[in-house]
Amino acid sequence: MSGSLAAVFWALVTLGIYAASRAAYRKYKRWWLSPLLTTWGLCAALLIALHTNYHEYLRGTHWLVSLLGPATIAFAIPIYEQRATIARNWPILLAGVVAGSAIAIGVSWWLAGLFQLTPEVRASLLPRSITTPFAIAMSETVGGVPALTASFTAVTGLFGAAVGESLLLLLPLRSAFARGASFGMGAHGAGVAKARELGDEEGAVAGLVMVFAGLLNVLGASLLHAF
Repeated sequence: MSGSLAAVFWALVTLGIYAASRAAYRKYKRWWLSPLLTTWGLCAALLIALHTNYHEYLRGTHWLVSLLGPATIAFAIPIYEQRATIARNWPILLAGVVAGSAIAIGVSWWLAGLFQLTPEVRASLLPRSITTPFAIAMSETVGGVPALTASFTAVTGLFGAAVGESLLLLLPLRSAFARGASFGMGAHGAGVAKARELGDEEGAVAGLVMVFAGLLNVLGASLLHAF
């Protein structure tokens, strides 16, 4: 298969799997049918089965990555709609984002040291709790591998979105604001999508927390890496 045909093939495969898994998730509502998780897993399995390297796959799907920026900006719409709620709770929101960001960076740094990861992998791991557009840019800045960072970020978001709703049943979080903030801080983009399923306010708050946490993490991770 020529390079151009391979690129088209992988783009169609990725979109096809996503559409099918999204329909299945809407019907059965099982966390393991999450479109992000299913698409990621099945595409990886196909790459291995067809002996295709990741760079060849990216030739047909790199344009999807470029859509992450506009998608992140689009979160401004629900945030604007819920601006009154956000204005009433901004002190709590700020404190939560700062604490969550500090914990995320600290845990990443500790895990990298615990497993004695190389400096390049350590730098790739630091931005894992930032939404992907911020994480990729951050990874390039601190000397990481953007593709590896994207994988770490995807795993973090998918895991957080998958177990987040179950954790909410155990934690004493009853307000829509608190639930949305938890998803936005713990699972960034995937968490925002999950929060939107719970309600409009949850989704708006999750989007705000995700963007705000991304900015703080970029600054914090840069300072920590330099140190």
